[in-house]
Amino acid sequence: MLRLLRPKTDLRTLITLLAVASIVITLANSLYATWRVQRDLLINNTLESNRVYATKLAATTEIFFQLAQSQLAYSAKMLSDGFDNDSVLQGEVDRLREQTASFNSVVIVDVQGRVRSISPESLMLEGMRLTSATSHQALKERKPLISQPAISAANNLMVFVSSPVWAKDGNYLGFIGGTLYLKKKSILNALLGEQFYRDGSSLYVVDKQNQVLYHQNAQLIGKKIAPLISNEDKQLHSSGYQQISREGREPMLAGYAVVPASDWMVVALKPTQATLNPLTSLLFQVLKHSVPFALLTLIAAWILARLIALPLWQLARKASQMDKQGVSKEISNIRSWYFEAGQIKRALLAGIGLLQDKIGRLKFEVQTDPLTQLLNRRGLSAVLEYFLTTRQPFAILALDIDHFKRVNDTFGHDVGDAVIIRVARELEQSSRQSDVVCRNGGEEFLMILPGADQDMALMIAERVRQRIHKLEIEQLGILSVSIGVSLWRPDHQSMEEVFKAADDALYQAKKAGRNCVMRAAEQ
Repeated sequence: MLRLLRPKTDLRTLITLLAVASIVITLANSLYATWRVQRDLLINNTLESNRVYATKLAATTEIFFQLAQSQLAYSAKMLSDGFDNDSVLQGEVDRLREQTASFNSVVIVDVQGRVRSISPESLMLEGMRLTSATSHQALKERKPLISQPAISAANNLMVFVSSPVWAKDGNYLGFIGGTLYLKKKSILNALLGEQFYRDGSSLYVVDKQNQVLYHQNAQLIGKKIAPLISNEDKQLHSSGYQQISREGREPMLAGYAVVPASDWMVVALKPTQATLNPLTSLLFQVLKHSVPFALLTLIAAWILARLIALPLWQLARKASQMDKQGVSKEISNIRSWYFEAGQIKRALLAGIGLLQDKIGRLKFEVQTDPLTQLLNRRGLSAVLEYFLTTRQPFAILALDIDHFKRVNDTFGHDVGDAVIIRVARELEQSSRQSDVVCRNGGEEFLMILPGADQDMALMIAERVRQRIHKLEIEQLGILSVSIGVSLWRPDHQSMEEVFKAADDALYQAKKAGRNCVMRAAEQ
C-alpha cells in the first residue's frame, strides 16, 4: 500500500512560498495602482481637454458676436444721415453681407417695423412689415441685441444680431440687423468647426432653453434635449468639466463654457470608454515588462532561501545528536553567516558545554579569580549566556564590603586580601548548590540565584548580611556588607539594565548607612 506523501514544511519551502506570495501581491498591487492612476489621469486629462476646447470655442464665439455688433453699430452710425435714401440703405446692407461674410442676410427696418432694405434681395421681404418676436424686441428695447434662436420670415432657424439707428437729432429711426442661419452654412459653423469629432466625441452648442444650436448631426439642430449641464453648475462656474452619466446612455466626459454675449453654452463630450480604451494596452505593456523581473526575483529568492535555510537545517540535525562524541567540533564548523543562525549555534555550543561541565563547577583558570577561587567576570559571562539561552529567570545580589578602603589604608593589602577571602568563603557557604558566586572586582561580589523570586532573594541577602556581620577578624573586629537586589525576567528587561538596577540598589544601601539590604525599584 502506497504511503501518502506529506508536503515539505521546512524553512526553505516556507521562505520560497513567502517570496512567491510577496511577488504576486506586489505585482497585483502595482498593476492595480497603475490602472487606477492611469485611469484617473486619462479621465482628468480628457475632462480638462474638453473644458479647454469648449472655452476656446466659447471665447471665439464671444469675439465674433462682439465684432458683429461693432460692425452693425458702425453701419448704424453711417446711416444716421442717409436713412431716407434707399440706394444708400441698399448699398450698406450689401456691403455688410458681402464684405465680411459675417451674416447670412442683412436687413434695415424702420421704426414702423417695415423692411427698408435687405440683402440678399432674393429673400423678397423689402417693403414687408416684420411681425417676428425678434423684430418686435429690437423695436421695443432700442439697444444692441442678440436674439434667442427663432424661425425667420424666410422659415430659417436663425439668430438675429441688431443695432439701433439714431438720427443726429436723437430721433429713433429703426434698426439694422444681421442673421446667422443655424441649419445652413454660416460663419458660425466655420468657427465651431468639425476637426474635434473623433472616437465618438461630439460638440453641442445649446441656448438657455437647451435647444441645440449646433451639432455635427444636423438633424439635432433646433431640437430641445435634456440638460447636459445643470443650471446650478452653469451659474456657479462659467466654464468647467464633469462626468455625465444618464440612464440608458453611455457615460460621457464633458467640458463646458458659457458664451456671455448670447448666454449660449458650448459642451464638448467624449465617451468615457473611448477615453479608457488605451488603458488595457498600457496594463499589458506593464505586465509584459514586469513578469521577467518578477521571475528573476523569484529565482533569486529561491537561491537565497536555500542559503538561509542551510545553516539552520545543519544545526537542527546536530541538535538531535548532542550526546554524540565530537558534535561540538562539527557544530563549530557549520557556517552560520547571519545573526540568528549564529545565535542558535552559540546556544547549542553553550548548552553542550554546560551539560558536560555542570555550570556551577566551572574551574577553568581563565574563568576563575585566582585570589578567591570564585568565578571572575569572564566565568560569569558564560553563566549569563546560558541563562539568556535557556530564558531562565534569576535574582542578582550585588555586595560590597563596607569601609574596605580604610582596611587597606590602615592594615595593608595583605590584611585586605585576607578579608576578601574570608568573605568569599562565607558567600559560598551561604549560597545554594545551584547559586553562582562571582568576584566582580576589588571588594565587590555578585551572587546569581537561579529561579529565585523577590522574597527568596531578599531572604538570602539578609542571611548573607547577618553571617558576615557576625564574623570577627583579628585586628579589624566586626565586618559588614551592603547588598543590592534585583530580578531578571525574560522578555522584561535586558541583563545590562538589571545589573545596573542592582548596582543602583547597592548605592542606595551605602547611602542608607551601610550594613543593610536594598531592593531595586519595581521593574
